[in-house]
Amino acid sequence: MIKKDIEQLEYLLKQLACELKAVEFWQALPPSDAALSSSAPFCYDTLSFQQWLQFIFIPKMIQLITSAQPLPRKIALTPMAEESFKHLVGHGQQLIDIIQRIDLALSEQ
Repeated sequence: MIKKDIEQLEYLLKQLACELKAVEFWQALPPSDAALSSSAPFCYDTLSFQQWLQFIFIPKMIQLITSAQPLPRKIALTPMAEESFKHLVGHGQQLIDIIQRIDLALSEQ
């Protein structure tokens, strides 16, 4: 990814964190180490999707960017977001839109 694309991804990750806070999905305390070490996709057996975003996805993406490591390609978080946030009115769509933009940013690299 070129610098402009990385900056865009960092911006989207910050937007995602802000939106999770706006809908009060942001947690002050992390889940247990056991919950975080699940091997299931999205840790669906131990975490909610918003917990996975906060405690695994966002930190991992920031770590990859900071250490100039290759970023994942062709990810598809949007279907999981649509399912997880369908009960929200208004803000749910904003979360889905941000996640869809992250999917696109990583798929276009």
